[in-house]
This record gives sequence, C-alpha cells and structure tokens, in this order.
Amino acid sequence: MDVTNLRDRTALVTGAGSGIGRASALAFARRGANLAICDVNETSLAETGAAARKLGVAVIERRVDVANATEMQAFADAVHAEVEAIDVLMNNAGVGLGGGVLETSLEDWHWIVDINLFGVVHGIHHFVPAMVRRGRGGHVVNVASMAAYAASSLLPAYVTTKFAVLGLSESLREELAPHRIGVTAVCPGIINTGIVEASRMRGVQASPAARAEMKRGFTRRNYPPERVAENVLRAIQRNRAVAPISPEAWTSYYAKRLAPGVVRWISAQLNKQQRAAAKRGSD
Repeated sequence: MDVTNLRDRTALVTGAGSGIGRASALAFARRGANLAICDVNETSLAETGAAARKLGVAVIERRVDVANATEMQAFADAVHAEVEAIDVLMNNAGVGLGGGVLETSLEDWHWIVDINLFGVVHGIHHFVPAMVRRGRGGHVVNVASMAAYAASSLLPAYVTTKFAVLGLSESLREELAPHRIGVTAVCPGIINTGIVEASRMRGVQASPAARAEMKRGFTRRNYPPERVAENVLRAIQRNRAVAPISPEAWTSYYAKRLAPGVVRWISAQLNKQQRAAAKRGSD
C-alpha cells in the first residue's frame, strides 16, 4: 500500500492516547489521513485528537476498551457511519504483565489475554470484513513485540499474547493477500513509552524499586515512539510481514533464526540478572 500520500484515506489506531499509538496516529495524519482513534484514557485521547485536527484532518475519537467486544462493535458502527471502510487498521492497544507463571493468577491471565490478544481479534473482526467488501485494498498493522520471538521467564503471560499476535498476523496475511490487504506484525523492542507504569507486576518485580529500575532502563534506552511510527509507515509501504523496529529487536529476530540455542542461553542469563536486581530492590 502506498502511504506517501494518505489524503482521503482513513487510518484507525487503537490505544492512540499515548506512546506508539499517538505517534503513529499523528504520523498518519501528517500524510493526510483522516483518523479514527480510541483509547481507555479519554483525556489523553482528546489530546491526540486535538493535535491531529491541527494538522487539518478529520478525527473520530471514542473511549473504547478493546477487550470489550460490544464497545468495539459500537466503535465500528460509528466509524462505518462516516466511511464505507477504513484503509489502515492499526491494532496497537496493549498492556504488560511481569512475573513468572507461578506468580500469575488466572485473573491476570484473562486480563492480559483479553486486551493484548482479543483486542487485536476484535479489531480484525469488526473492521476487516468491510475492507474486504469494499475491494480497495488496505493494510492491517498488529503491534506485537520483540517478545513475540524472544521468550522470557520474567514475562510469560505477555510473551504468550505476543507470540499469538505474531501467529495471527502471519495467518491473516495469507488470507487477505488475494484482497490486496497487507498485514504486518510490528515488533518494536525497548521503546520509551509509559508501558512500565501501566503494567502489572508480580513476585519480586512488584516492588516500587524494581518497577522504578525497569523504567530507568527504558528511559536510558531512549528510543522514542516517533521513530517507531516512522518505521510503521515504512513497513506498510514495503508490505513487510514482520517488522522489528529497534536494533535489539532486529538482532533478536535474526539471532533466533540462526542460533536459537544461544539466544535461549543469553536470555536465561539476562533474566537471572534482572531477577536478582529486582530482588535486591525489594529487600
């Protein structure tokens, strides 16, 4: 899909109130796309909407919990009342969950699966059929993670959802190809967003000190969401199936394919170090 000029096109972004979602929505708007955006935080969503309108595009904004199929259906009805179908669907909304399997409750599992996986499923279910019926092509972007191919014993529930999003994306890509709708799984890496604050933490990672140390790591990495948004546009233009973004995401992507045993060993050592650091912080 050509994204050099998106005038008279509509891009939908979930979780558009902040971070990668906001940066991507505004990147689409700068290319001329009208927007349909949603988030659970109405204040931050309104800020994104206001910034987009200053760029001269039309904006549909709605407070939506992507885990709620009824709310997503209502959002789809509102969008399709304005346009026959959207051109770009970016399923971005997501949350984090730290803690081992033995520390993760069933309630935690349902929470993260409902948002990270079913949020993507709901986006696809409620918006892609209209794209297919219209017959003008388009693109679906599902935000996965470097964790979609680099497992971690510190984040098993999060990893599970992101592996699932990657698999769903690759399957959907094959199905939608005859309809000229591309599908890309975006795997950002360590990005300086607010995900650490919004994440649930269990076990030794649950202490304020451990959370603060994790946040410092993201801040020191200082890879801004705006750079992710630029790469999202590039991935759509090139119709990439999988789009690692940051250098560490690319390194892990290729290393997992060339030397999976080495990657597992390195991951285990890093996880031990992080677990020990978290325990020291909680003492």
